[in-house]
Amino acid sequence: MFEVLSIILVFGALVFFHELGHLVFAKRAGILCREFALGMGPKLFSFKKGETTYTLRLLPIGGFVRMAGEDPEVIKINPGQEVGILVENNQVVKIIVDPLSAYPHAEIISVERADLDRKLQIEAYVDGELNKWSVHPQAHLVHQGQEIQIAPWDRQFGSKTIGQRAAAIFAGPAANFILAFILLMVMALSYGTPVNQPILGKISEGGPAERAQLQEGDRILQVENQEVQTWEDIVKIVSQSPGKELIFTIERNKEQFRVPLVTESVDVEGQTVGKIGVYPPVSREVGQSVQYAGETTWQFSTLIFKGLGMLVTGKVSMDELSGPVGIFNYTYEAAERGIAILLKWSAILSINLGIINLLPLPALDGGRLVFLGLEGLRGRPVDPQKEGMVHFLGFAFLMLLILVITWNDIQRFFF
Repeated sequence: MFEVLSIILVFGALVFFHELGHLVFAKRAGILCREFALGMGPKLFSFKKGETTYTLRLLPIGGFVRMAGEDPEVIKINPGQEVGILVENNQVVKIIVDPLSAYPHAEIISVERADLDRKLQIEAYVDGELNKWSVHPQAHLVHQGQEIQIAPWDRQFGSKTIGQRAAAIFAGPAANFILAFILLMVMALSYGTPVNQPILGKISEGGPAERAQLQEGDRILQVENQEVQTWEDIVKIVSQSPGKELIFTIERNKEQFRVPLVTESVDVEGQTVGKIGVYPPVSREVGQSVQYAGETTWQFSTLIFKGLGMLVTGKVSMDELSGPVGIFNYTYEAAERGIAILLKWSAILSINLGIINLLPLPALDGGRLVFLGLEGLRGRPVDPQKEGMVHFLGFAFLMLLILVITWNDIQRFFF
């Protein structure tokens, strides 16, 4: 049960933080965000806070932030169309498209012209005279019983500067890197980070160190009369001495003494090495944890980029990639191995999600950033219909790729 819950929490957190990055920077730029969704497909649950509806959807395959202006407005008021209007303080606050019967107090007019984009004005003839009504910037359209807030031009995605739009797009992947850093720092604070000092960490039960009555916190001064300065020095000497007796010079409570210890012989990747059953010392200091989180985030990012490079050059085949099924399986295994492993694996997934989304491919955040770059170079935006078609084809290709990789996962794990 814990493993299944872990999968839900991990993937929910990755998508939530990614979309939260988009939402926060879009709102900071003044863009009207109509919906913040986790998952795809039919709605399971929703609530509205402020201008945004927050929804949980059936299919756990991502999420989205629906910003005004990214897609054409689906409700248009055409000349000659009858609508109802509610006016407060000389401004239209509600435009009823249908059903008109639900608002008996609304004034029914036959629209001559309606500009809900820039002028925020409705014109209609009343008793042969042309009347004009100012529309409130946060007025709502009522369509099929649902209220939808209008989006004036200055609240739409396309009205913002290239920098503001780029920030709203880039913030999603950036949030994944921040989440990975936080997860790694939490892991480091909770479980400690290895310290390269000649001090014994946790002692394994029944191992040579325990049998020799060594204790956690003992400082190793010498091994076989060789001075040791770091943990790596101890590992080097011990690993090269499988099954041998070594004399350790120990300092404990400011007292020094010598202890004989016979190492174990352990097979590691086809090589016999010595072990004494001791873990390295760890630190739970905040500064050390921050450093560890930063360095590890960078290391994982570098490894993922190298992996992508190997995929492009053909050194890694498509058959070796994992899709949703494989990732679910690995997450389940990580949860079985404990919280520390699960936190580290979640950080890797978060970094991977951030990097993949930054690739300059259609339908991904990186692809949208490319189009913004082209707009900056050309001095005008790419035709929205052409850009939309490129993203649609890119999305279709990605879905096909996911299906192929998922089939490979199913064959790998279940056949």
